[in-house]
Amino acid sequence: MAPVPYRVHRVVNENRDSSTLQLQPVRNALSAPQPGEFMMMYAFGIGEIAISVSAVPTASDPTISHTVRSVGAVSRALRGSGPGTVIGMRGPFGTSWGLTEAVGRDLVIVAGGVGLAPLRPVVHGVLADRTAYGKVTVIAGARSRDDFLFATEIQQWTHDETLDVHLTVDVPVQGWPGEVGLVTEPLRRLPLRPEQTTALLCGPEPMMRGAAIELIRKGLEATDIRVSLERNMQCGIGWCGHCQLGPLLLCRDGPVVGYDIAEPLLSVKEL
Repeated sequence: MAPVPYRVHRVVNENRDSSTLQLQPVRNALSAPQPGEFMMMYAFGIGEIAISVSAVPTASDPTISHTVRSVGAVSRALRGSGPGTVIGMRGPFGTSWGLTEAVGRDLVIVAGGVGLAPLRPVVHGVLADRTAYGKVTVIAGARSRDDFLFATEIQQWTHDETLDVHLTVDVPVQGWPGEVGLVTEPLRRLPLRPEQTTALLCGPEPMMRGAAIELIRKGLEATDIRVSLERNMQCGIGWCGHCQLGPLLLCRDGPVVGYDIAEPLLSVKEL
C-alpha cells in the first residue's frame, strides 16, 4: 500500500487537457505492468488516483508512461508535473487486455477519446510482434482533430501497411482527411472473420456498448469482445469497495472484462 517514488523523466502535451508522463523509478522499480492494467498515482500532499498505463517498459525504453487528463485536483496536479517531479506509484493492478490469448487471431481495436491511452500499449505490442496476429484494425474517434492523443504516432500508424486505421471526429474542420461521425460507422462497414476475431474496446460507456452491439451483429461472440470499465478506484486491491459495479470490484476483477460480463451491468443505469 506504500507508494514507491518515481521521477518524471519527460512530459508530452497531447492536447488541451491531456499530457503523457514518462516516469523512471527513483530507486527500485515496481513490476512491469501489462497492457490494460493500471497504477495508483499519488500527487504528494494532494491525493491518489488510478491511471491506466499508456506505454509499458521495454528493453529499449525502461520508462513507464501514463496519459493524464485534467479533470480534478489530483489529475490536474499530475498533469502539471514537470521533469524532475517525484510521484508516488503503486501497482500494477487489475486485468490486462489478454494479448497472449489473442495470438493468431485478427484484432479490432476501438477507442473513443482518452480511451486510446489504455489501448496504445496493445498497438505497441502488436507492432513489436506483428507476425503473431492476423489482420489488425484500429478505429479511433475524438471530438475534433485537435483532441486526438498521440497525434504523431497515429500518423505513423496510418502509414503502416500492416495496420488498417480509421479515424473519425465529431466536429470536422477544413482539410480533415478522415471520417466524421461515431466509431460505429467504420465498424459497420468493416469486413470481419467473426470466428477468428478478438475486439478490444475502450472509451465512454455508450460508445463501447454501441460498438459491442455492432460487433455482435457481425457474428462475434460476447466472450470475444473485451471492454475496459471505469469506476472510482481508491485502494487498488478490492478492500474499500468504491469501485463496485454490480458483483464486480473493478480494481480487482477489471478494469478489462469480457462483454458477456459487462453487458448486463452496463444496461443498468443506476450502476
